[in-house]
Amino acid sequence: MKDRLLMLMSCVAMFVACYSCSGEKASTTLVESREAKALLQGIWLDDVSEEVVFRAVGDTIFYPDESIQPSYFRIINDSLEIGAYRYAIILQNEYSLSFLNQAGDKVELRKSESPSDSLAFVHRTPEIQTTSEVVKMDSVVMFNGERYHWYIVVNPTKYQVTKTAYNNEGVGVENIYYDNIIHISLFQGVKRLFSRDMKKQMYESKVPSDFLSQAILGSISYDHIDSKGVHFNATLCIPEAASCYMVENLVGFDGQLTMNLLEY
Repeated sequence: MKDRLLMLMSCVAMFVACYSCSGEKASTTLVESREAKALLQGIWLDDVSEEVVFRAVGDTIFYPDESIQPSYFRIINDSLEIGAYRYAIILQNEYSLSFLNQAGDKVELRKSESPSDSLAFVHRTPEIQTTSEVVKMDSVVMFNGERYHWYIVVNPTKYQVTKTAYNNEGVGVENIYYDNIIHISLFQGVKRLFSRDMKKQMYESKVPSDFLSQAILGSISYDHIDSKGVHFNATLCIPEAASCYMVENLVGFDGQLTMNLLEY
């Protein structure tokens, strides 16, 4: 009995030792290099064009273009992790940094020694894909002797839409844009038939979710009136891309809204 107890204790001890070793090994493989992070602090320039690429402050990388979202970074096992992307480091010292971008091309940067390069990060209003002012449109149309008055109001919002892109160095970045809420009202004489705020989420049954997540509701415009009702066309586009969906918003004379995909 005593021998069995000693054997059991020995096995437990071996298991704990192995668990500790494996746990220590797992943790060390993910230990961030503070020395490498310290070397990355500062403003970095493209070694050829001498244009400002980014600025590392603490554990965050900032870009000169304010439409690009700042990214958390860390350096682990000779890899530079920026947001969800990882790049193999070829060379890093106090004044030089070389790594492989998403396409496998070598990116060579050097640390700025000029105070004037900090001007690239002076706050300015970012370029956005939507208007910063409320836009109002309205008109009167006739059908079967009846007078219909429609209103469209484009309301800019602070709802951010991020789009994955690659900068000149082939580094993955997240661009920031702002979505719109667009109001539609339709009156038959003084009778209100329809009034609603349109948001891009309302089109999820017509537009793929992966596209919709990066798109903005850019515009809704009057198209025509017929026996079915008044037709408005909504355009949902990914900023700075040729990809767009056009969805018809049909407001019936009974005030009901139906949607139909027109084109992609």
